[in-house]
Formats: sequence, structure tokens, C-alpha cells
Amino acid sequence: MLICFAVSWPAALYKSWTSRTSKGKSLLFLCFILLGYLSGIAKIIVQDGFFTFLVIPYTFNFFLIFADLILYFRNLRFDKMRGKNQVC
Repeated sequence: MLICFAVSWPAALYKSWTSRTSKGKSLLFLCFILLGYLSGIAKIIVQDGFFTFLVIPYTFNFFLIFADLILYFRNLRFDKMRGKNQVC
């Protein structure tokens, strides 16, 4: 599961980067996914000690989602700039 997600998120990042719009993305969804990965990392650290092999895919996926969250805010800014430039 973690490997499939790790393969899928770069495609989502690419789409976010090239589309230059936040439409179709859910901020709440991204935040819940981040929270889920943080919870998974915390569980591993508390239950198994700091470093087990599962920390690597959880952390990798966390940073992919975090990058998508940054792109969300970048694209939201682009959407707002496009809205100001449109003439009624």
C-alpha cells in the first residue's frame, strides 16, 4: 500500500505543478492525509523504537503530500491573481 501511494503521489504533484490551479484539490483531504502519515510515523516510533524500515516510506509519502500542499497554496495564489485580472 505504501509503495503504491509513493508511486501515485508524484503523478499528483506533476498535475498540480502543470495545471497551475487549485481547483479539484481539497485542502481538508490533504491535511487529513498528512495527519494520517504523521500518526503512522508516531505509532512506529512509540511502538517499535525510532528507526524501523517502515519509517522510510511513511516519511517519504509525508513529504510528497507536504509538497502537494505547498503547490496547493501556490496554485491558490495563481487562481486569485487570475481572478483579479479578469474584467467583468
